[in-house]
Amino acid sequence: MAISLAALLGVQSLKLVKSGLAETTWHQDIHWVAVTEQEDPQRFLNGGELVLTTGMRLKSAPDQRRFVRQVQRAGAVGIGFGIGLTHDAVPPALIAEANRWGLPVVEVPYETPFIAITKLVADAQSADHYAKLERLIAGHQILARALLTGGGLSELLKNLGSMLRTDIILTQFTAQLYNSVAGNPAPTADTWASYPIPTGRRDACTLWVRQPFEDSGIVGYAQNLISVELNNMVKQRQAQRALSGQVLEDVIHGTLESSEAARRLAGIGINSTRKSVVILAESAAHPKQLVSSSMPRPLEHGVTAVVGKDLIVVVQDDGSGAAALAKHLSDHLAEAGIHATIGIGGAYTKPNGVRWSYFEARDAASHGLPVNEPERLSLTSLLLASEDVPLADMANESLNPLRNFDALHGAELMATLESYLNNNGSVAAVAEELTLHRNTVRYRLAQITELTGYDPAQTQDRVQLWLALAVQRLNQRQQR
Repeated sequence: MAISLAALLGVQSLKLVKSGLAETTWHQDIHWVAVTEQEDPQRFLNGGELVLTTGMRLKSAPDQRRFVRQVQRAGAVGIGFGIGLTHDAVPPALIAEANRWGLPVVEVPYETPFIAITKLVADAQSADHYAKLERLIAGHQILARALLTGGGLSELLKNLGSMLRTDIILTQFTAQLYNSVAGNPAPTADTWASYPIPTGRRDACTLWVRQPFEDSGIVGYAQNLISVELNNMVKQRQAQRALSGQVLEDVIHGTLESSEAARRLAGIGINSTRKSVVILAESAAHPKQLVSSSMPRPLEHGVTAVVGKDLIVVVQDDGSGAAALAKHLSDHLAEAGIHATIGIGGAYTKPNGVRWSYFEARDAASHGLPVNEPERLSLTSLLLASEDVPLADMANESLNPLRNFDALHGAELMATLESYLNNNGSVAAVAEELTLHRNTVRYRLAQITELTGYDPAQTQDRVQLWLALAVQRLNQRQQR
């Protein structure tokens, strides 16, 4: 342990004697011993020293008082004045000035060499440093053991909090990966120290430590361990989502019997006897970061999977809380710098319900808002849910003649057809929307009938063409 001036005075072999009344730094640790015969030693001191001198150049009272002021301004803990050479006793002017500034003074007898005091302080410093090093190594072993024995991140952080004797929080954007405080409050910069956790990924993690605490170097080591564990968690998360995605894809494609689908869903944590909601996130700009992203705390208990390029979260919910959960996900991804569109499916039971909810969520995401609520399950979504219906081929067969004609002649038949169907077959509305004469609209509709064999004015043909356009939009979104 580092030694104080009071402790030095208690070492009988040194035969030190207290001079003066000042005790301001009496119990303060001595950082080092400085031996000097300079009249102005201030520039050679860093603070925390015990200054030893024989006063060889301090022959006058003004010199002695000036010396005390210089030592006190440098932040020294005290003066050890050696007697028996130039002074038979500690000069009264020096003691008076030291009392005035609250600087302790001890008398060092002639038979006590300064080197004895220096060695004692150095040995104390060395022992203190060695003890701290031993504690740091022991702390390293405890934290590493927490990970290696399967305790994981929470056990590591629990041990770190015990070592620092304070609270610990680990955040990842809007998510809290660990919080030792009851109620999981958010940390604030005024009462918490923050340490970034570098992982080389888009997962900006921060370790928060409640102040005050004493860091012996263990926090830096903990940062490295947390970084390694977070990277391991990302890899585990990716593997788990890939496996869950395989199960969901089989269920979505309808290739499994109902009982087998229910069994496999249960294997990844989805109870198909209870209502479930599918929340789908898609990102054309950041697909890789999206599928490996962490989840905000409200969605931690959901089942996450990767289907195609989309991130899927299946939550047990009756639909009442789905919008709030989707908003949490949207905010979390936005905080991570991932531009994503969220679609919400309906709440259903049974494996087929998971399929329907998925297609509703996918259809909702196509609306393009940050968070898109589900609509009633459309005929298009139901047909797309079946692999047995070659809907994409049927759509291409119906629309390719129009695409080809537009490419050759710039006739805008596709735009006219879409406007006609969106305006419920109103020629006047199409003419106004496209800034055309009504006869031009009628002529284009006749061309559409001739090229496709479907008359948009006939209900059954109109349904065929509307369905083809709907399939085209969904397929284009999937390919982005």
